[in-house]
Amino acid sequence: MSLSPAHSATGMPMILVINSGSSSIKFRIFEAATFEVIADGGVERIGEGRSSLHYRHRGGAAFSEHHDDDIDIPDHETGLREIVRRLSDYTGAAGEKLQGIGHRVVHGGEHYSAPVLIDAEVIETIRALTPLAPLHNPANLKGIEVAQQCFAHVPQVAVFDTAFHHTLPEHAYRYALPAECYEQHHVRRYGFHGISHQYVAKRAAALLDMPLQRLKLITLHLGNGASAAAIKQGHCVDTSMGMTPLEGLMMGSRCGDLDPAVPLYLARTMDRSDEEIDHLLNEQSGLLGVSGVKDMREVHQGIAKGDADARRALEMYCYRIRKYIGAYYAVLGGVDALVFTAGIGEHDAEVRWRSCEGLEALGIAIDARRNEAVNSSAAEIQRADADVRVLVVPTDEEREIARQTLMLINEST
Repeated sequence: MSLSPAHSATGMPMILVINSGSSSIKFRIFEAATFEVIADGGVERIGEGRSSLHYRHRGGAAFSEHHDDDIDIPDHETGLREIVRRLSDYTGAAGEKLQGIGHRVVHGGEHYSAPVLIDAEVIETIRALTPLAPLHNPANLKGIEVAQQCFAHVPQVAVFDTAFHHTLPEHAYRYALPAECYEQHHVRRYGFHGISHQYVAKRAAALLDMPLQRLKLITLHLGNGASAAAIKQGHCVDTSMGMTPLEGLMMGSRCGDLDPAVPLYLARTMDRSDEEIDHLLNEQSGLLGVSGVKDMREVHQGIAKGDADARRALEMYCYRIRKYIGAYYAVLGGVDALVFTAGIGEHDAEVRWRSCEGLEALGIAIDARRNEAVNSSAAEIQRADADVRVLVVPTDEEREIARQTLMLINEST
């Protein structure tokens, strides 16, 4: 079935945003003039035999929701074509109602510091960067290639998660390794979650009613993946994730910062292969490794039942965040605002409280009542006498991708 939306008759151009993962495709459609969300959804468990497709679309003042939890989607092409079929009233059968398509691409290496119009050369460059993001870039490419097949005449843009971190100075992105490791093998800090850090930094500036170019910000993207960024005058000067998303803060199933000798030691003593150690560090560590669960909500449930491992996991998680706040305060030479975002950052008052506890000497202090009162909207939660503003800002990576996509297309025409 296709949709019958009220907006389809308006003829207003739209922007489609696609985030293609290893076993999923997420999408959102925005009206280009207003960035109003027209439809969104996704396909999950691609190639697993029993896939699911869910989406919602605006019909008048409300959204209509659709779920299909038992559908056979063997590959990304089938999944995207199924999405296109059901959204054809918005996109047009060949995308004639779309002004552009924005794709999230995780790794742009040192090649891309800004979004780019996708052509054959860009595709091959993204493919060549696969060794730096073996789980992400191939999946991103699948989404691009299928979208090009479905919408051959629509301009398509790659927006890179690493691009915002291209302003890191050399002393921040280089590792203390022999020069050939960087010059020949491209080993350096790249950073991730850049689309989110960039979006919330701009939103924070607007909420503070100050130019971004005058602010010193620490942004904390705390979800299943987690990262911190030090932002000075609108430019990222340091970030916690490194050459891969494994470095930095403790995460749902990633260990974060670790003595680099530990993987070598474990490979020997546990008789594990490189692939098994990689899996242990990325998929079996973090909250999951310490507490047995990787969802922070389940960690809190464990604490309520007296689970010592769950309490330990929460303490470790927030301690790591506090350390990065202190480090980035030093990097920036002071902070105007601390910004929490993403699933945990936006919704977990206790994590926010614990992460800022004891930082009064830096001018960072949370008001307990304001912290607990945060809902789905942006909010300030610092104490009235605190020098540093503390914000909770919902992230919206898809909206940022749509804005960058439209801006580049308009500049190119």
